[in-house]
Amino acid sequence: MKRDIHIERTYPHPPEIVWRALTDPALIAEWLMPNDFRAELGHRFTMRTDPAPGFDGIVKCEVLELDAPRRMRWSWKGGPIDTVVTFELEPAIVFARPATTLKVAQTGFEGLDAVLVSFVLGAGNRAVYGRHLPYVLDRLAAGETIENVRETCAKERGRWWWISRAIGPIVGRRKTSA
Repeated sequence: MKRDIHIERTYPHPPEIVWRALTDPALIAEWLMPNDFRAELGHRFTMRTDPAPGFDGIVKCEVLELDAPRRMRWSWKGGPIDTVVTFELEPAIVFARPATTLKVAQTGFEGLDAVLVSFVLGAGNRAVYGRHLPYVLDRLAAGETIENVRETCAKERGRWWWISRAIGPIVGRRKTSA
C-alpha cells in the first residue's frame, strides 16, 4: 500500500519571494511549523507541532537538494512516515505580472499507518498552501510584519483537523499493539 501527495499552486508573486518564504526559518514557522531549518545542503533540522496518538510532534528532516530559487528536497520523518518532500518553483504570469507556480510532492507513504497519515497531511495541506503560505507571501510582498499566521489560521479548524482527530487514535492503537 503506497500513496504520494502532489500539490500545485500558482501565487501572484515572483519566485524570489516564494523562495524566501520556503527557506527563511522564521517564515517557515509562520506558514508551516516552528523549526531550526537552514538553507544548507545536508543540514538536519526538526519541525515541531502538537503531538498526536502515534506521533510525538517532532518531524525530523534533512536538506537533500538545494537549487535556489528553483528546487529543494527534504527528507521528512515523523510518527509512522519516512517520506521525501520536493518543492519546485516555476516562473509564471498572472494578470500580466510575474508569478510562481509551486509544485510540492511528498512521496513515500508506505504501509497502512503511513497512508492514513497521508490523508491527514493531505487535508492539512489545503490550509498550509491555500491559506497560510499565501497570507505570508502577500504580507512579504507588501513589506508588512508577518506574525501569528498559524494562530490566526488555527481559529479556522478545517477538514484536516477533523480527519486528524478521527485517524490519530487508529494510528496510535496500531503503533502500541505492534
